[in-house]
Amino acid sequence: MHARTALSGILLVGLAASLAAQAPTTTSTQVTTMQAAPAPPSGFRAEYIAEVEDVGKKLVDLAQAMPADKYSWRPAPGVRSAGEVYVHVVNGNSNGAGLLGVPRLEGVSRDSEKSLTDKARIVDLLRKSIENVKTAAASLTDADLNRRVKAYGREMTQRQVLLHVLNHMHEHLGQSIAYARSNGVTPPWSE
Repeated sequence: MHARTALSGILLVGLAASLAAQAPTTTSTQVTTMQAAPAPPSGFRAEYIAEVEDVGKKLVDLAQAMPADKYSWRPAPGVRSAGEVYVHVVNGNSNGAGLLGVPRLEGVSRDSEKSLTDKARIVDLLRKSIENVKTAAASLTDADLNRRVKAYGREMTQRQVLLHVLNHMHEHLGQSIAYARSNGVTPPWSE
């Protein structure tokens, strides 16, 4: 009986060794590669991205709720129309992200406020511009936040550029709320 038990034990140890030899191994190169993945944003950058997501969702929801025929509505001559306000936000987001190293949205410029009038296209660009801002914030390191760049006619930190973009989005969200309510549209998040 003891011989069988000993033989079984030897076979089990041999089987385990054979299975271990066949198992995939992680090389030091693979470990280095896995460790090199960038950490998700934390601290200010994570909080900033959450704020951009919040204001961005409100802007997109309101842009979708506004009827297409009201995109040309303006409160007075010489003032941006509803659609022009959304394109203005797109351009601001594109510029801000561009200052931080993310490619600007193709085909978007200050002149786009007058040339882009299709609601679906404007809403799509608004979404893309918000994603670009989030990408820009996520790509920065904490040290990058203190790096200075020339922006908006002056020198500022990259953190200030981010704050400028967020403030701009909030400013025009407020304007868009007033435009929507003037046209009988209730902001979707306050219904």
